[in-house]
Amino acid sequence: MKEMDRGSQSSSSESPTRDLKVLSIECLKGSYKADEWTHDMLQTGDIVEEIRIGTFKNSMIRFKSPFKNGINKILKDSYKKKETSVIMRVRRGIDEFIELQACIVPNDFSLKKNYVLRSITDPNYVLGFLDRSETECFQLQASRTSRMVNALSRTKLQDGYVSYQWEKRMQEMLPVPNSSNFLSILLLPKASDMVASRYNDVEDTLSRANAWLNAAQASGVPIVFMNIQTESLLTKISGETASSTVNAGSLSDLSNVANVSLYGFEDYHGVDIGVVRAIRLWYAPIGGEFSIEIKLKEEDTKLGFAISRTEEGFIFISSVIDDGRENIAATRSGLSNLYQLAKSTGTLLVVSRLSNQRVLPWMVSSTGAIKCYDTVSLSQKLSLHRHTKVPILLHVFLWDRALASSSRPSTSTKLRDLSPSVLPLPPEVQLEHRPNESQIQPWHPEASDSSDGSQPMQLERDTAGDLSFRFHDFSLSSNWV
Repeated sequence: MKEMDRGSQSSSSESPTRDLKVLSIECLKGSYKADEWTHDMLQTGDIVEEIRIGTFKNSMIRFKSPFKNGINKILKDSYKKKETSVIMRVRRGIDEFIELQACIVPNDFSLKKNYVLRSITDPNYVLGFLDRSETECFQLQASRTSRMVNALSRTKLQDGYVSYQWEKRMQEMLPVPNSSNFLSILLLPKASDMVASRYNDVEDTLSRANAWLNAAQASGVPIVFMNIQTESLLTKISGETASSTVNAGSLSDLSNVANVSLYGFEDYHGVDIGVVRAIRLWYAPIGGEFSIEIKLKEEDTKLGFAISRTEEGFIFISSVIDDGRENIAATRSGLSNLYQLAKSTGTLLVVSRLSNQRVLPWMVSSTGAIKCYDTVSLSQKLSLHRHTKVPILLHVFLWDRALASSSRPSTSTKLRDLSPSVLPLPPEVQLEHRPNESQIQPWHPEASDSSDGSQPMQLERDTAGDLSFRFHDFSLSSNWV
């Protein structure tokens, strides 16, 4: 091994009290890893004792401190010879030595034409060199802890972007592709006058939401409360309403703002803007949604089931033909099995989607009418399915997750069991459902099958527009599909 040494580190002309000058490490670029401050990583202030250049151990050229003609010339000459592999030995303290394997690269951090070392194990870690006194190096080494604290205070977290396969995830990870399973209904505050310039307070809207949920559960709709929130809607206001609502922002009325359904402000154009505070109620089916595919045959003259709607706007299967025939579409698909199970447990078999389109109530208007779907148009669409022989895909609410497997028919007809709702249910919902004294007992469908021959409640279209649909009694057979 070739060795190039300078003889003595001090000359006779130097004063014995003069601090010795040494070549020290200067960290130019830190590591991106957490081991930047570990013992084996070289730090600013470490004293360079030796550099060995070469690829093979027996042919390495060794340079010891002090370095003749300067470290930059050594690195430059080696770089031109394409000998860039380096092992550097540094001293920390009096008798602690550490080695680092690196490579010689041009210095991109300086305008001067010089060279630096880049760590082999971590290419982000770049080291330069600086002449310092030995005392300064010892002080830097001793201040390592404080420098780490300073680095901690200066280091900021950087944000980033991650590409995501949304289309693929929405196809694979959702029970209904490209459709969420978050269910809600928006309740507008009730208008207290004919021109809808004043509204009942937030407490009144909350009470309506609570009553709607309790009534839906009592009628047999298997849903559970998830969350509730206020939702702000902008509207223009004028006249007496504007003056009263804009002035409501004064300090004397701040205590009342929390419960008002309408408050206002004046924008920079001088227009009076009102904020109507609606209530959004979030709920979920207790057992999730279950999909049923009804495949049709040429000999099908009817589907074998009837649909109706609750007063709260939910579409449900009100009747299924049960005459022992296996060739009816409702029986082949397993719909009749689910209907009988729902009937025995006192719950309604609620239809949540038709051909992946939601058919749930979605809003309560300022007049109090529930925006929902018309059973007449739904029956017509189902009849068109039967005539065109296009399979029907229904989603229904389940009241027990275990029913997804037990409700399969004995035939080979495929029942698509989609995964349960991703939305977690409260712990109490996972337990056995036993209504307490404050809960309303579920309505049992069999109780409506009175012996006096009375027909169940059905729907008829109301032409009043905003009043949605009113309930009337008419023959059940007119609503069969």
